[in-house]
Amino acid sequence: MNDRFDYFVVFAEMRTGSNFLEANLNAFPGLVCHGEAFNPHFIGYPNSTEILGISQDMRDADPARLIEAIKRQPGKMGGFRYFHDHDPRVLDQCLNDPRCAKIILTRNPVDSYVSWKIAQATGQWKLTNVNKRRDSKARFDRAEFEKHLGDLQDFQVLLLNGLQKTGQTAFYVAYEDLQDLDVMNGLARWLGQEDQLDSLDDKLKKQNPAPVSEKVENFAEMEQALARLDRFNLTRTPNFEPRRNAVVPSYVAAAKSRLLYLPVRSGPEATVMRWLAALDGADEGDLQSGFSQKTLRQWKKDNPGFRSFTALRHPVARAHAAFCDRILSTGPGSFAKIRKTIQKTFKLPLPDEVDSSYDAATHRACFIGFLEFLKANLSGQTGVRVDASWASQAQVLQGFTDVAPPDFILREDEMEAMLPFVAARAGQGQAPAPAPVADTAPVPLSAIYDDEIEQLAGNIYQKDYIRFGFGRWK
Repeated sequence: MNDRFDYFVVFAEMRTGSNFLEANLNAFPGLVCHGEAFNPHFIGYPNSTEILGISQDMRDADPARLIEAIKRQPGKMGGFRYFHDHDPRVLDQCLNDPRCAKIILTRNPVDSYVSWKIAQATGQWKLTNVNKRRDSKARFDRAEFEKHLGDLQDFQVLLLNGLQKTGQTAFYVAYEDLQDLDVMNGLARWLGQEDQLDSLDDKLKKQNPAPVSEKVENFAEMEQALARLDRFNLTRTPNFEPRRNAVVPSYVAAAKSRLLYLPVRSGPEATVMRWLAALDGADEGDLQSGFSQKTLRQWKKDNPGFRSFTALRHPVARAHAAFCDRILSTGPGSFAKIRKTIQKTFKLPLPDEVDSSYDAATHRACFIGFLEFLKANLSGQTGVRVDASWASQAQVLQGFTDVAPPDFILREDEMEAMLPFVAARAGQGQAPAPAPVADTAPVPLSAIYDDEIEQLAGNIYQKDYIRFGFGRWK
């Protein structure tokens, strides 16, 4: 157990009991917690000037230097408290280091918010003498609380995902656990300490022991505001799609202009590619693609002032394009195995070859069957992969942010006006309007589109409709 960790970090927030937790950690002979070591406004504690010989200026210049000092201090395992607004350079180093023990301290966000408001009003952040306690009531502010709650939740998700991705676990402590001697001793054993405490620290006193109803001056208003909060996120759009990474090799740069296109599969790719080539009087073969992370960074360095963009397509039209190109077609780029699987499972009357006997009624039946497949596929109910050709555009764009979000998100029906504008922002003043590429579908979408198709697509791509404001297809 003694060989598991080199140091520890307590992930907490203001008014969660982190001072009390630190006091009890420091009561163990083999542990020492150095306060808020990476608070951007001070080092360790408000009146401290250094930690282990490292000054605040030295820490700010190289935060890893302080971590190394804490790891190497003789005789004790060192650690510190870290809040969501502390030096962000430290977070990745700690999260990715399996030899850093993670302790996650949480508290009911309403209680921590009220405690924070009272501390702000009284100026009293610690209490060691009950006779010197200052009293005040908090005033609840809905917008302020929602931001407080959002910050806490975002940080907890960030920690959770970081631990999941690196195959680690943490020791979780709730505010209510801080008064449990067995839990504190269990935490010490987890950190590899053989010594155990007989009692908890009694110097720090609970500052505001009254019920919340007695600590908030506008308690009735707070109750109403909290009742309107969707605590269980009941109105969310369920998302069972796998996370998507940025597919950098699919990015396309202009032949000469400082423009970078981030394609969304089954979107208006052909129109954009033709326009991007025409912008420099080049052929599509002259466009730059096949990037790696390294070569993309180099292209960005070589093209200061560049602009990146992507183009969205209405979900109905995009699903139709994916169906025609990947499933109905049997030519290059089609998915023969997936076609065979969904043809059998979803009873699609797909022809072996599209000829003159393939009419609008058959096309409509096949497309509706494909939409039924998409509904199950994007809900995680099939064994077929969620391909980029029909993954939600919201999920695809989220994947872009792993490298960098696009500067511009265009809609297909706005590209005539917006593409020249984007080119101008990249320094290309004389930009042509895009020329639409002819639809190659054997039956146009307009020949089969109706309320049923719109409703099906709306249910499947609800997230795209809401996030990007799509209405009915034209």
